[in-house]
Amino acid sequence: MGPVEIGIASIILIVVLIYCGLYVPIALGTVAVLGVWLMRDRLDLAINLLTIAVGDAVADYNFATIPLFMMMGLLVSKVGIGRDVYDVANDAFRRIRGGLGMATVAANALFASVTGSSIASASVFTRVSMPEMRRLDYGKRFSVGVVAGSSVLGMLIPPSVMMIIYAFVAEQSVGHMFLAGIIPGVLLAACFCLGIVLMAHFTPGFVGGARTDDTAPQLSLLQNSRKLMPVIILVVAVLGGIYGGVVTATEAGALGALLALIMGLVRRALNWRSLWEVFVETGYVSATLLLLIIAANLYSRMLGIAGVPTLFGEWLAGMKFGLNELIAVYVVVLIIAGTVLDTASIILIAAPLFMPAVLAFGGDLVWFGVVTVIGAEIGLLTPPLGLSVFTVKSAVDDPSITLYDIFAGAFPFAVIMLLVLIAVIAFPGMSLALI
Repeated sequence: MGPVEIGIASIILIVVLIYCGLYVPIALGTVAVLGVWLMRDRLDLAINLLTIAVGDAVADYNFATIPLFMMMGLLVSKVGIGRDVYDVANDAFRRIRGGLGMATVAANALFASVTGSSIASASVFTRVSMPEMRRLDYGKRFSVGVVAGSSVLGMLIPPSVMMIIYAFVAEQSVGHMFLAGIIPGVLLAACFCLGIVLMAHFTPGFVGGARTDDTAPQLSLLQNSRKLMPVIILVVAVLGGIYGGVVTATEAGALGALLALIMGLVRRALNWRSLWEVFVETGYVSATLLLLIIAANLYSRMLGIAGVPTLFGEWLAGMKFGLNELIAVYVVVLIIAGTVLDTASIILIAAPLFMPAVLAFGGDLVWFGVVTVIGAEIGLLTPPLGLSVFTVKSAVDDPSITLYDIFAGAFPFAVIMLLVLIAVIAFPGMSLALI
């Protein structure tokens, strides 16, 4: 068996191992070491390659961006900013049919601009918006579906942890990736709201919410301003600092985490226990992502030794594909991979395989990153492993709501995401206009 055959066999083996439930980094690392050993008949070479992959991942200064933004997002979740943002959005949309669903989308979009984490958004708004929607007779599936669906905005609207990971893999500017996600992110949020309006009109039984909330007092301009002030401060400091050239992306993450910590202390929303939970969770997520990046780096190197990327590019050239056909194939791969993999794994495994072909066909890697993130986001809502769906299930305090209910409720939003993805593919300038 030659190197190319070993490389192709490794891809099949990876898929089998992951479907069998093996932890993704372990599957990638094990197959990569085994592949290099078989190709070169030298175990020491495979170990040395692992050492290089570890060194490259750990030594990269940009990797520090991930734990810092993750810490900022977790601190913001603990401080209660999500509740305040939802109150403002609810005040704006509460008298519209389906208004609480639109409020959830708007609040998720604002919350995403300071957290960058869909998991944090799903967890917060399951507890904040779900009880309100159920109280006002919104449909059970719609209530959980809109939370799961809109939570994916955290992956696209800056600062997005997944954008940072893609920038790390594709060697692109984090600031450029953040800018590229703004217009598609706002468009996706607007399409979610439009979709809710249409669903409320054509499928009122699914949406529910015949009653409006006339009991809650209307918030004044000053009250709304006070509730939004922490978000405004964080957005101006973090994103304004990056785009203004005042701080690097890594420094912006540190600044955002510090400001979120100060806000928590001022509001007396943090104690030693909650602060320790934030530190532990940040370390856990960062270590998990680092292990995944190391394993994906090692596996990519093994595929390079096998010559699979070159063979794949030649195969695509022989098929006489254009860029749009290539991206169509890629999106199908992303959606299928999303049934069993988390977003970070999809980005680290699939994107490097297609990037050389995208460049050869004249595509832009920043635009390709936006396509990758949206395509991978759809996987957060698809069975059997939709992470946002499982997050909502773990946070919801209603045993009558099943995973099937959440997947069914999130399905319309997955369709909307697919339509927005098609628009982003058809009009690349949408992603590149602000760069």
